Amino acid sequence: MAMTSIRLGAEALIKKTEARVYRVPTETPESDGTLSWDATVLVLARVQAGGHTGIGYTYSAKAAADVMVEHLFPLLHGRDAFDIPAAWLAMAQALRNIGRRGIGGAALSAVDCALWDLKARMLNLPLAHLLGRKRDCVPVYGSGGFTSYSRDQLTAQLRGWVDQGLPAVKMKVGRAPREDEARVAAVRAAIGPSAGLFVDANGAYDRKQALHFASAFATQGVSWFEEPVSSDDLAGLRLVGDEGPPGMDISAGEYIYDLFEARRLIEDARIDTLQADVTRCGGISEFLRIDALCQAHCLPLSSHTAPSLHLPACASCEQIRHMEYFHDHVLIEHRLFDGAASPQDGMLAPDMSRPGLGLDLKEADARAYLLS
Repeated sequence: MAMTSIRLGAEALIKKTEARVYRVPTETPESDGTLSWDATVLVLARVQAGGHTGIGYTYSAKAAADVMVEHLFPLLHGRDAFDIPAAWLAMAQALRNIGRRGIGGAALSAVDCALWDLKARMLNLPLAHLLGRKRDCVPVYGSGGFTSYSRDQLTAQLRGWVDQGLPAVKMKVGRAPREDEARVAAVRAAIGPSAGLFVDANGAYDRKQALHFASAFATQGVSWFEEPVSSDDLAGLRLVGDEGPPGMDISAGEYIYDLFEARRLIEDARIDTLQADVTRCGGISEFLRIDALCQAHCLPLSSHTAPSLHLPACASCEQIRHMEYFHDHVLIEHRLFDGAASPQDGMLAPDMSRPGLGLDLKEADARAYLLS
């Protein structure tokens, strides 16, 4: 059988890189169990080769752009754009002294996503096709329900997602524990008995609080308890999972920055569903390895935030359970990018008519939020 090879030669060499930083205010001040904010910073990476430009981004801090420019981009110039594994390894090794966790990991993640987008665009393929799509669409759940919301705001938002056909919704808890049971009960009354109800404490509870609230939330049909204690408390996560009510999954993982942190949550905390965030964990390259790790442990995987960026990878994952359709990032992605995904019947489907990630920056619209 004849084999067709693609030889682009010098055209495949990376010629130009760029980092941009955007600050997008939230609609109102927001909070969860442990943090408050009024804006989101998006750091965009651009990589060019062969007349094509790949983009990737992370939700982090402006310093992530400095890491890209100083430590990562110099390793890409003149490199074959198709050799993503070699580029990823060189970048990860370059972060040894400045730190892979945090800002460094966010920068690596954005650049890796840009490399995958670039490769797919150079081949004129949707990224989901290039990665090896395993499903046409992926279930999503609506996520927001901030602790800063009034009771009316909270119930209206989550009820709205259910009315749009999303099968489950997630709310924040933990900032005012005395109010949490009543707020959860109000949401259950608003969304009805059949919709899935998830809660996310963002590590706000201690172990005994988490056990108490797990039992209390179970009476309202809560089936997902995210970060009931800090994800650094592996023994605490294991305790809540072992002693908590049947039918309630304990999940964590949004703050993992590499495969090894994922393994610790799986093996030591023994969580029920692992979360991973392509904007933090090392990009699409590491996200796919985390999926393989979950497969080896027969564990479901769920993506954290940034739905349009996650979509091609999630459609290509073996263990994916669902994706988070996060309020803030949905607004940003639709505001700044053409091609941002919208759910149909509770599912997101990659647009197979668009190459790469399927996202194109709206330059004029994005300029209003540009920091650097």
